[in-house]
Amino acid sequence: MPLTGIRVLDLTRLLPGAFCTMLLADMGADVIKVEEPGTGDYMRWMPPLIEGQSVLFNALNRNKRSLTLNLKSEAGRELLLRLVDGSDVLVEGNRPGVMERLGVGWAVIHARNPALIMCSITGYGQDGPMAARAGHDINYVATAGVLGLNGSGGAPPSPLGVQVGDVGGGGLQPAVAILGALVGVQRGDEGRWLDVSMTDGAVSWLALALAQQGAGEDLRRGDQRLAGRYACYRVYECKDGRFYSVGALEPKFWAELCGVVGKPDLVELHFATGDDGMHVHQEMERVFLSKTRDEWERELAGLEVCCEPVLDLDEVASHPQIAARGLISSGHAGVEVRPAVRMQADWRRRDAPGLGEHTADILGEVGLDADRVAALNAAIWARVSSTVPLLLMTWWARPRFSSIGSCAPITASAWSRVKPRPDMRRSICTCSGT
Repeated sequence: MPLTGIRVLDLTRLLPGAFCTMLLADMGADVIKVEEPGTGDYMRWMPPLIEGQSVLFNALNRNKRSLTLNLKSEAGRELLLRLVDGSDVLVEGNRPGVMERLGVGWAVIHARNPALIMCSITGYGQDGPMAARAGHDINYVATAGVLGLNGSGGAPPSPLGVQVGDVGGGGLQPAVAILGALVGVQRGDEGRWLDVSMTDGAVSWLALALAQQGAGEDLRRGDQRLAGRYACYRVYECKDGRFYSVGALEPKFWAELCGVVGKPDLVELHFATGDDGMHVHQEMERVFLSKTRDEWERELAGLEVCCEPVLDLDEVASHPQIAARGLISSGHAGVEVRPAVRMQADWRRRDAPGLGEHTADILGEVGLDADRVAALNAAIWARVSSTVPLLLMTWWARPRFSSIGSCAPITASAWSRVKPRPDMRRSICTCSGT
């Protein structure tokens, strides 16, 4: 694999950092999740669960190992620094200043291993007036201007169905930067500190919109070249309440579509605006409302018109193109999406780890013998086993978010499914001593 031999320490929680390090793990990197004893990554406990672990966590943490360390203890920090000695990348997602307060900030890390790349993923970056501000994806895309462009004219902005700030700005772009920095180290550069802002990432995806605005074009929600202005590029409702996407930007595709649907008079109004544009929109709306989505799919199949049905999420996996590419699979750990760019057939090496599942192995790699790990586990298990349910109940007592964004109270039946995995007890080491 391209990144075989590269070790990545992942100190992040939730979506952005997990997506970033999954991309690296899928290319062969040895990604070690460094987690807080007892609770670990909060995403582990978000319903729905399989065998006491969240399917959301499983979807983002395959091909990784898990180690529990108490970074608030001197011994835990020292063990992290031992790991730093033999690692290539450290990814963290704390607010600015937290790593320094823990005694493992950039100055310490760089002095310990000058070749290591440290990637800090935050909402707003390491500096600026909002650097220490709390936030989530909706706030980052709101600040970036992405949210304000999304939705229909005259209506409130609509949150995007995919977390662009988290996945794009906090997952994909730092992964690319890490790969570039690794190439630099291989060419003789020192390691570097990557300041990743999810807001910056979202702004960077507005390059074309900002260029258009800078040239004097008026960009408004629901009235942009590729978002509602032209009848040749929009979504239409069908007779059955389902939807069809039309992307006939090129004249040949628009002419073909107009001919197929019996509206040759609209060919010359391809990019019409104003009253003419409204006329084209209304005519095409009436056209698509005349048939169901599936009827349109049969009628337009094989034609060069750049039109495709809008699929609901439960239809995606069975779509012939998605199925042929082998993108989505179901297994004992839940539904999984393979890497978008697959480097080789055997990219999948292991399931998402249990909390601290590989603690003994990893600490053995930095010189802590098995007897010492076993002694630490025995000393702290009673304390951790009593605090885990309390910590989880505190977390779960809050309204929980489902995978489709709705909220519901935690139920007794769901709570009964929360239990440490069988491997958790032997591997939960807090490393409060060496």
